[in-house]
Amino acid sequence: MEEILRQILPQWGIEDGRLSQVYSTAWEVNDSWIIKVYDDLQQMERNIKILTILRSCNIPVAEILSAKTGEKYVAQAGQYFLATRKLPGSNIVDLRDEAAARKMGAAMARLHQAFLRCEKEMDFWDNSLLGEMQGWIRENLEKNEWQIVGKEEYQKAAESLGRIYDDLPKQLIHRDVHFGNFLFHEGNLSGYIDFDLSQRNIRIFDVCYFLAGLLAEETEEPLTKEEWLGNVQAVTCAYEGISPLTKGEKAAIPCVMECIEILFAAYYVGMKDMKCAQDAAQILGLIQSCEKDLEKYK
Repeated sequence: MEEILRQILPQWGIEDGRLSQVYSTAWEVNDSWIIKVYDDLQQMERNIKILTILRSCNIPVAEILSAKTGEKYVAQAGQYFLATRKLPGSNIVDLRDEAAARKMGAAMARLHQAFLRCEKEMDFWDNSLLGEMQGWIRENLEKNEWQIVGKEEYQKAAESLGRIYDDLPKQLIHRDVHFGNFLFHEGNLSGYIDFDLSQRNIRIFDVCYFLAGLLAEETEEPLTKEEWLGNVQAVTCAYEGISPLTKGEKAAIPCVMECIEILFAAYYVGMKDMKCAQDAAQILGLIQSCEKDLEKYK
């Protein structure tokens, strides 16, 4: 892949590029640009549209570097390459810093408000967490004979979600909210990245995904129950300071977090990765043990 990148860098006017791989599908060039490779043209074009609309709304997202041809991307060997300016800042790494949690809550709320404007200008994939629970998630767990997540556990979560789902606000969401996709510089939000999974779904999904993900972060000392509950309060309060949650959304937080972990368990079961599936089931148990404590955030 590096050889292909060196061949196509001149198409963006970059003659001498120092490449370093950021992750499996992205490379940094000269500490100034990020080049991301796509196999799916439609996915890349959707990401381009999101970035363009968000920048027009003064939301800090990466600026696209057009090729010399005027195209927004470069096609090579059946793949598609998108170059964007590297955003300043870095990821928050201190999970115990409630101030950081508040910044994430506020950042999510601002992004959701901007996403409402995006929805007026383009179509997005409509997805349903409830539909997934009743579909492929159940099928994967059933094929596994309910060894990772018990049938009663699954049914309780799915039925609880089903009772409230129609009343939960739906809109365009990021769908992959974690510290790695929100950048901060000198204490302030400097950019949002990675919109490849963006879709219409329940709004509270992003908040719950982030909060549940804190329990999955690999650190030398995992968050204690009290520390995690403190982050739950910090994130939800900061979010509400910008975009109030409905009463139904607040009540749904424990259930949605549990469904997200069941989703992860079923996904990894399908991938035959039983270690990760068991880790997701363990986090599910932690969230279940906090149900009564989470009631005060309703």
